[in-house]
Amino acid sequence: MNEAKLIEKLKLIEALFSGATTEGEKDAAFNALQRIKDRLKEIKKNDPPVEYQFTMSDKWSRKLFVALLRRYDIKPFRYYRQRYTTVMAKVSKTFVDDTLWPEFKELDKTLNSYLKDITDKVISESINADSSEAEVVQQISG
Repeated sequence: MNEAKLIEKLKLIEALFSGATTEGEKDAAFNALQRIKDRLKEIKKNDPPVEYQFTMSDKWSRKLFVALLRRYDIKPFRYYRQRYTTVMAKVSKTFVDDTLWPEFKELDKTLNSYLKDITDKVISESINADSSEAEVVQQISG
């Protein structure tokens, strides 16, 4: 998958989570984003934001998650001495459960797959064609 295809796939995932119903809506990133923001405003009326702590597995996932929060006008933060992979946010439970977390997981899976593929390609073409994991052997007690 090349970069342009990755970006297009990420946009389609966003359209899916916005609740887009027509092909025109799916193609219009702005409409998808606005739809999610509107839904977030409605949810906040009945389900006020609470403080959430999210722990990301790596810096790429954290970067993606922070960008997703900012896209929805949610301010990411972390407290002093919290790990770099921790992201705090004040957001409603309904939005987290129905939109934010499922969308993040899908985007993260797609992005990690792309990063894995490109890393494997660069390593095999520039370092060594065998980029498989190291062999697991029995430890010899001394």
